[in-house]
Amino acid sequence: MNKYLDTLHNISSLLTQNYEFETVMYKALVLLSEGTGMKRGMISIYRRDLQEIHVEITYGIPNRKTAIYYRLGEGITGKVVEEGRPIAIPVLDQAPMFLDRSGARQELNRSDLAFICVPIIFGTEVVGALSVDRAAKEAKLSTEVPFLETVSNMLASRVSLRRVKDENIKLKQAIDRHSPTGTIVGNSEAMREVAYLISQVADTNSSVLITGETGTGKGLIASEIHNRSSRKNMPFIKINCGAIPENLIEMELFGHEKGAFTGAIGQKNGKFEIADKGTIFLDEIGELPLASQVKLLRVLEDKKLERVGGTKTIDVDVRVITATNRDLEQEIKNGNFRSDLYYRLNVFPIHVPPLRERGADIILLADYFVHQLSIQVNKKIIRIDSTALDMLITYHWPGNVRELQNCLERAILMAKDEVVYGYLLPPSLQAKGKKLEGEVRDSFKTLVKSYEISLIVDALKEAKGKQSDAAKSLGTTNRIIQYKINQYGIDYKKYSNFVADN
Repeated sequence: MNKYLDTLHNISSLLTQNYEFETVMYKALVLLSEGTGMKRGMISIYRRDLQEIHVEITYGIPNRKTAIYYRLGEGITGKVVEEGRPIAIPVLDQAPMFLDRSGARQELNRSDLAFICVPIIFGTEVVGALSVDRAAKEAKLSTEVPFLETVSNMLASRVSLRRVKDENIKLKQAIDRHSPTGTIVGNSEAMREVAYLISQVADTNSSVLITGETGTGKGLIASEIHNRSSRKNMPFIKINCGAIPENLIEMELFGHEKGAFTGAIGQKNGKFEIADKGTIFLDEIGELPLASQVKLLRVLEDKKLERVGGTKTIDVDVRVITATNRDLEQEIKNGNFRSDLYYRLNVFPIHVPPLRERGADIILLADYFVHQLSIQVNKKIIRIDSTALDMLITYHWPGNVRELQNCLERAILMAKDEVVYGYLLPPSLQAKGKKLEGEVRDSFKTLVKSYEISLIVDALKEAKGKQSDAAKSLGTTNRIIQYKINQYGIDYKKYSNFVADN
């Protein structure tokens, strides 16, 4: 028992170190070999985007120039990932479904080998598989299968994180091909829907209303629509309706004539005139005063405007995109927004989801921002470490994408080497990270407790309830077994008449 628990402890300690994924996984396989005598280990990752299982990390297996991969259901590894259940082979030459894609056992006597493969499960999803060889004579599959399942549970979050990053790299390449401006970044279902809607409306003249919380990137969506339209070489004018005083908003939008008011020493073109043949983006449209809403409605309907203080009608050809974080339908009920203007603006609505609902998009966005920001501040940053990624993923992001960008800019400016570490992130994220570390430690304790109980119960069954015999089979002392039985409340007496199933 001690060698298994010692190995679990060593792997747990390894996972607290700031190593790259490959280093952590390889060292884990080394610890399995040195601590328990297991041979030839492999860690595979299930790539959803490719519908394939890729062998990523190997130990005790000769290096190959070609990649090793399985389809779902193919070979033992493919079967384990497909079904989410472990498979243990007591004698390897009696398993025709074992494919040995690595070729590592070609020169070995398979009758001397046992093989164990367990799924790596994160949450409710199978993300990969962990497999090892074992000397057939030494194999204790009833003990070693649950032990490896415990190890796979400990590795699961790292494997899941790696899988997401691999998938996001491929997605980013696709984004770069189809969206050269690089403004829309995301792999979540909600963001794929946003990207689809943009593709449908971009090259039209329809009005678009973009809704979503503050900081979700509504301005980037508007920019992307313009850049993918036939107006892309014409002006793209942005106006924040909430940042301009009520008495100035009409002059800002529609311009004014000389002498229209005290201090108007000359004529000024408004933003609509400047945006002629292009696009105007009216952010925070819900802040627009009712009087200005009437004039905006006229421009939308007639494509004509008059400057403040003027009588001349000016033709304008402008595509209008608006955005708001308000519920405009409720604002209509409250008498703050005109229903006729709302229906004119809401020809093609696009809702941008908050960052907390975008799952693994956080990782893709974080990598994107680190790349962009490191160029802007002329500082080489090559990666975000795993502790920082855990903090980013578990934080609730009330400020959405804008808050994420600001956090990473701060971290990059403070970084002393080429890595963004967790301690460089703001205190609000670090507090969440400390809580997460506590949860990880609690999770490890729970796993060890569960594994110890399983080992002791199996030993008591074999020993028909005799604690001394159970202690011998587990390689420990009678005193320790008695202590553990009392600690976990195990009723050893009920195993005195235990009969194993045939």
